[in-house]
Amino acid sequence: MWALVINPLSGSGRGATVGAYVGVFLTTNGISYEIVTGNSAASLVRNLTLFIAQNPDCQGVIAVGGDGLVHNVLQVTTPGQIPLAVIPAGTGNDFVRTLGWSLDKVEPVLKRIVSQAPTSIDLGLVNGEWFGAILSTGFDSIVNEKANTMSWPKGPMKYNVAIAIELPRFAPRHYEITLDDRTISTEAMLIAVSNARSYGGGMLVCPDADIHDGYFDVMILHPVSKIEFLKVFPRVYKGTHVNHPAVEIVRSKKVSIAADAVAYADGERIGQLPVNAECIPGVMQTWLA
Repeated sequence: MWALVINPLSGSGRGATVGAYVGVFLTTNGISYEIVTGNSAASLVRNLTLFIAQNPDCQGVIAVGGDGLVHNVLQVTTPGQIPLAVIPAGTGNDFVRTLGWSLDKVEPVLKRIVSQAPTSIDLGLVNGEWFGAILSTGFDSIVNEKANTMSWPKGPMKYNVAIAIELPRFAPRHYEITLDDRTISTEAMLIAVSNARSYGGGMLVCPDADIHDGYFDVMILHPVSKIEFLKVFPRVYKGTHVNHPAVEIVRSKKVSIAADAVAYADGERIGQLPVNAECIPGVMQTWLA
């Protein structure tokens, strides 16, 4: 028995369409499953927890949605060591990018699920909460805070509008960053603690991050002028921002960050700093392209 977890609202309704396709595929291939959903993130987690408790032989969970859905499902599947497959149907889909799957073709991952055993990858654990892609604080978290209050525009453009609103009044903050071997005390505009390579719909904030090496790549953007920030920002989509002198990248298994700021992980609000994060090797079972 499999759990098919669907966020029907992902990707402006794409979650419902893709979820229906996955259901037909499973039925056609004689795979037993039950749809699990909820009217909120909390209710979905409760329903999935109940499903797994009632089905101790659960073979795995297939999540159809975006990074937010994956983040919520991880809180259930990881402690239970239940394999999780991710079908992209959200706005950013950065975790699927990390796994190497196409954002448009669903069938290849479904065929892999039914024919091959899963493999192990690393996850991050921050203040007791699992995350797959990136934990961040600074300007991007402020933008997330703003975007979450906006009803217009929809989709990726909301993030761009929130940037335009927040950048003129943004100021760097002081951070205390404790790594495995040292503490960095610095002013910064943004800090990204990366298990995966990208966030925000393909921004390669840490292009060399590896989900198999047991380490975070930690990107620190030291203060630059706002004009310089606007010049550097587009380079993040190719990962070439790492060559800028204001960008510092370090590697660490554990990272603690203290500041008067908030943190997000996988696009979900973690809360006020301080936070303590650790890269946990091989703790997730999933399928790679």
